[in-house]
Order: sequence, then structure tokens, then C-alpha cells
Amino acid sequence: MKNRNVMIAGIAVIVIAIVWVGLLKKKEVSNKSNEVAVASTTKSVSAHEMYKQAEELQKTGKPEEAKKLYQNIMTEHPDFEQIENVQTQVGALNIEQIFSKKMIEGKTTEYEIMPGDSLVKVAKKFKTTVPLLRRSNGLKGDTIRLGQKLRVWTGTFTILVNKSQNTLMLKDGNDVVKVYKVSTGKENSTPVGIFKIVLKQENPVWFSKEGVFPPESPDNQLGSRWMGFNIESYGIHGTIAPEKLGEQATAGCVRMLNADVEELYDIIPTGTEVTIVN
Repeated sequence: MKNRNVMIAGIAVIVIAIVWVGLLKKKEVSNKSNEVAVASTTKSVSAHEMYKQAEELQKTGKPEEAKKLYQNIMTEHPDFEQIENVQTQVGALNIEQIFSKKMIEGKTTEYEIMPGDSLVKVAKKFKTTVPLLRRSNGLKGDTIRLGQKLRVWTGTFTILVNKSQNTLMLKDGNDVVKVYKVSTGKENSTPVGIFKIVLKQENPVWFSKEGVFPPESPDNQLGSRWMGFNIESYGIHGTIAPEKLGEQATAGCVRMLNADVEELYDIIPTGTEVTIVN
């Protein structure tokens, strides 16, 4: 009888253990499901919160901190519903940084004006542009003085044009600075390859089959700037038809919004490499 009671007690213990293990597993599965749900919710909230924080940082004059948050959103939350706005903000902050007076390690250097120097000579020495030197040093004209110290951008800019997306990407080394919406050639007529900017003109005259159109002409399709490639008749220019941006609408050139092409014109020097892909 005693042995029988022991056996029954042992069986009861085993049954209780099995039930307990089952309950634990069920709870574990439930907890994991809750963790996944919470993680998903946290991800969504995190992107929104980072976006709000970044906007606030911009308003309070902290662009570097804002840019880091925007970049985190782009990396961690590429499906964020306002990702295009995020990309636009990053581009704007990068351009602001390039035009600012702030020294940036690895991107800028300080140059002291020597006898015989001019802004043109300094620009050529560092493969930059006179407009960029003016803007990043708060200069109203071309006058400089002996011993004056200038902030000089030393990065190497390149351009990538994607015809299928009708975008122009400005890069500094491996870093994407800004992406612009452009128009490329009708019927895929923009040439593919690697080119260089060999000619830059402000308010260019347009020589066309229909005639010669001066800068002030409303029919001058080059807009406010021209940056010609080392292939005749092709280049990057402004527009009188901004509504066509994002389409294949040109005779083969790359067309930009006037404000955008003026911004790009001030940044990139003659000799800048331009890669065009389908």
C-alpha cells in the first residue's frame, strides 16, 4: 500500500511538472509576440520622435546634431513615410555646411594670403571656386589683404546623373551631399559615360537652330547658368520650364531648376567629373 501511494505521488509530481512546463512555454511564446509588437511600435515612434527632435535642433541652431538624427532615420527607417523630406533636409544641411565659415576636420583648411595672391589664384591652388571662397568667408567682392586667413573647402566633388530616375547627385568623395531633380534628354538622348566640366558661364547666350537668344530673352532655354562638358553641345544648365523637371524633356543636356544650378555652379570647379548612367 505504501509503495502504491509513493507511485501515485510520483505520477502526480510528473503531471504537475508537465503542466507547469507547458504553461511556461505558452507564456514565453506570448512574451515574444508582445516583444515583437512593442519593437514594431517602438520603431515607428522612434522615427517620428527623431524627426521631431531633428526639426527642433534645426530651429535652435544645432545643424550638426539635426543632421545626425536625419541620417539615423535614413539608415534605420528607410520606409519612414517622410523619408523624402528627411533626404531633402540632409541635402540642405550639407549645402549649408559647405557655404558656412565653420572649419570641418578633413574637409576644410585655413589658408593665409601671401604676396601676389588673388581669389582666382587661391581657387586654382585648391581646385575650388571663387564664389565658394566668397560665400564661405563672408566676402562681398574679390578684395583680399595680405595675411588674411581664408577658410577653404578641400573636398573633391563629383557628379552622378541617373537618366532613368532623372536625378543629379552631388558627391564629395564617397559622401552624398545632395540629390537634385533634373530633366534629361528626350528618347534617352543624353549621352552615357564619364565627362568633365570644361566651361562655366553665368547668364549664357543660347545659340540654337532657331537663332541666337541673349540671357534676358524669355526663350533662352539655358536659364541662368551653363556648365559645358568635354563633348560638344552637351552640359548642365538652368531652365525656363521648371514644370518639366523629373522628365526626359531636353535635347540631350541635363536641365536643372535655376536656383539649383546656381547653387551647384558656385560649388563645383572646372574639371569636375560627371558620370551619366542609364
